[in-house]
Amino acid sequence: MKETGGRGPGPGRGGSGGGPAGGSGRRAPGGPGRTGRQGGPDVTGRPGSSGRPARPEGSGGPERADGPGKPASPGRQGGSEGQGRAGAPGAGRARPDGAGGPQGGGKARSDGPGRQGGGKARSDGAGGPQGAGKARSDGPGRPGAGRPATPGAGKARPDGAGGPQGAGRARPDGAGGPQGGGKARSDGSGRPGGPQGAGKARPAGPGGPAGTGKARPDGPGRPGGPPGAGRPGRSARPEGAGRSGRPPGPETSRRPRSSPRPEAPHTAPGRIRPGAGRGEGQTADPGRTTGRGGRPPRPPVRPPAVLRLGNPGRRINVGLIAMTFVLSIFAGRLVQLQGLDSKVYAAEAAEQRVRGEKLTARRGSITDVNGHELALTLEAREIFVDPSEVAPADRDRVATALAAELNLPKEQIAAKLGNATSRYQQVAAAVEPSVAQRIMEHKPRLKGVGSKHRYRRDYPGGDLAGTLLGFVGDDGTGLSGLENTYNGLLAGRDGEQFIETGREGQRIPMTRSTLKTPVEGRDVRLTVERDIQWAAQKAITDQVKATGARTGSAIVIDVPTGQVVAMANAPELDLKNWEKTAPEDWVNRSVTDVFEPGSTNKVITAAAALESGAVRPETVFKVPDNITCADRVLRDSHPHPVERLTFSGVVATSSNVGTILASQRVGDEKLHAMLERFGFGAKPGTGLLGEEAGLLPDWRKWSGSQRCTIAYGQGVSVTALQTASVYQTIANGGVRVTPQIVAGTTAENGAFVPSPAGKQTRVVSERTAREVSGMLEAAVSDEGTGNLAAIDGYRVAGKTGTAMRYDPKCQGYCGYTSTFVGFAPADKPRLVVLAVIQDPHKGYYGGEIAAPVFKKVMTFALKSKKIPPTGTTPASVRIRAGE
Repeated sequence: MKETGGRGPGPGRGGSGGGPAGGSGRRAPGGPGRTGRQGGPDVTGRPGSSGRPARPEGSGGPERADGPGKPASPGRQGGSEGQGRAGAPGAGRARPDGAGGPQGGGKARSDGPGRQGGGKARSDGAGGPQGAGKARSDGPGRPGAGRPATPGAGKARPDGAGGPQGAGRARPDGAGGPQGGGKARSDGSGRPGGPQGAGKARPAGPGGPAGTGKARPDGPGRPGGPPGAGRPGRSARPEGAGRSGRPPGPETSRRPRSSPRPEAPHTAPGRIRPGAGRGEGQTADPGRTTGRGGRPPRPPVRPPAVLRLGNPGRRINVGLIAMTFVLSIFAGRLVQLQGLDSKVYAAEAAEQRVRGEKLTARRGSITDVNGHELALTLEAREIFVDPSEVAPADRDRVATALAAELNLPKEQIAAKLGNATSRYQQVAAAVEPSVAQRIMEHKPRLKGVGSKHRYRRDYPGGDLAGTLLGFVGDDGTGLSGLENTYNGLLAGRDGEQFIETGREGQRIPMTRSTLKTPVEGRDVRLTVERDIQWAAQKAITDQVKATGARTGSAIVIDVPTGQVVAMANAPELDLKNWEKTAPEDWVNRSVTDVFEPGSTNKVITAAAALESGAVRPETVFKVPDNITCADRVLRDSHPHPVERLTFSGVVATSSNVGTILASQRVGDEKLHAMLERFGFGAKPGTGLLGEEAGLLPDWRKWSGSQRCTIAYGQGVSVTALQTASVYQTIANGGVRVTPQIVAGTTAENGAFVPSPAGKQTRVVSERTAREVSGMLEAAVSDEGTGNLAAIDGYRVAGKTGTAMRYDPKCQGYCGYTSTFVGFAPADKPRLVVLAVIQDPHKGYYGGEIAAPVFKKVMTFALKSKKIPPTGTTPASVRIRAGE
């Protein structure tokens, strides 16, 4: 613990109270050992250790010359005797002329009494009664707490004797107090020791009665506290002897301080030397208090941290290990890159240099049956621009030049040039190579403009067979018609070329390249004849326009083979400008649009009646102009009295009532079966895009009126191709051949591969077919409804049809469907022609609207195919009975 006290020649300060009793001090030659500090009366303190020889009783601590020492503060209370911290009962330092206070050492100045607390006293200030106080030379010391002393030996100078239990330090001329030695200078007596503990004493300062205080030369020290047990002191030195046992030396003194010392935050009246022994039977001091407001004791001072330098060798070794570890990782990675995975990384690097270029396969052509190209592929060039390479100041000039060459709006090109964030803008998808060549000749002036090779699809006939052929998109894929149906054959397989390029995309010379040769598409040959297709398309288009009809279709079929010679629709799709055509006009209405066939369906009823044997051509029917069927009254096309008509006359005059009468002899089930055998309710089998099957209700679900109306073609739905196929069956002697539109394709080696022949199915007997054919030939006679279809020099068989048209827009029957279908020559049929016009506004009977179209198309087809007239005369057919 740090000692507090004044300096100077005054008497020493008295020690603070310690425990009740201290152990015997260690004695040394020359004086007794220093006793422990005195403690409070009833509080247990730590046992002290044997102290050094005590200073002579009354020897004070150091004091200043200008005032009395501070009054001492009460010492900490100690435990029972032999317990607690042993120390001098308040031994203080004393200057040569300063005496210790009664209970604690105080610093005092020479001109004033010590303060009433554990403080430093100058030489002329006396210590307080209970604790050592600090005092300046001109004022009394303040009271303060002294630490409990342990009974132990105090240090003594040669001339200072210790107290009864411990010797204090003494200068040559200062003696220790009665109980503890106080430190003293040469001109002051040492601080007196307490009853059981010795304080330190200076050589010439007399100690206080019970403890010592530090004092200046002219101030008395603070008195020591009452006797008490302190820490056992060390073995005392011989009485009056100093620390080394030498006799007291000459008087010494310290130079007084010229300025007052700052007050210490906490002062201990007595100093405990490290290493002091502790007596046996010590107990803890749980209730020690200090003299200054119960302030807890200061924690022990930690030893100063010692800065030790690291071992450089160790650091070097650690650094070398770390560097070795890192370098080993680098080395391993290098081995992996250059050795183990070198091929992998080399391949990846090569892939970054290799650029694949798509080689588009040439699309196959679509030709007619004679090899005339209806759709073909031509070489073309795509014109594109890189807007990032065109300076803003040059955009107008580049747009003007391209617009003039490509015949495109300048604003459209300028907009693409203005898209500076894009590196590629297509200006024209496919232009003539000569146009692209002219543009590229001006490449220096048209920076950023480029071209690349590609193919374009061309349709020489424009809208010829447009809906049949269909068209392709910008990527060359078929989108409609045959282009879509046979896209797999036509497209071929694209190739690819891999080349090594530099950073700017240029090809590196003398480097490897891989070429995957494209496989060209296969040509598709149709059964269509270009010229007949043109004639059919023109005839139906003209009649649709003339009658103000909505749409129309014309079909020509080769009777023996079932091949479609022509398939025209109106309006037709212009393949060169298909983008400008409404999507509803992209479809092939010959196979997609369904309608109620009307009287053209009577041929199936006639075949069923003849095939069943219930009716013969000469069978006579009494035919009124109307008939009640279930809840409906059904009528003929025009009013007439009851007529006696043969069955041939019923068909020739197209009597609805007569047909109903014949069908009632056949029955619903047989009639339904005959309709199915002719292909109703099933797709024709051409494979064309959007092909429909029509609608044929189950005979068990027929309503009361349907049992009558289906006989003459109302209540069922068919397509134009299905209707034409029915007449092909009759013309072919009762054998139905699946319609065909593709004659064959070319193989990869260029050889022609014909398509399999159409499936043939016997529908009716040849006799039935011949008898029905005679009835149809009579329908084209002067007495029949189809006389406008007659062709000079040729025998023609056919049937008109006029049916009410169901329109979803009006959710009912609105308008009419006008039809005529027939074949020629009737005695040796070669061609079947069908003409159907939807919703005409200038007339609606099939014999008036559709028959003229049939005549035009059939006449042209017969001449085009060079089919001569048979030269035979048709057999006479009786229409009315009694004729």
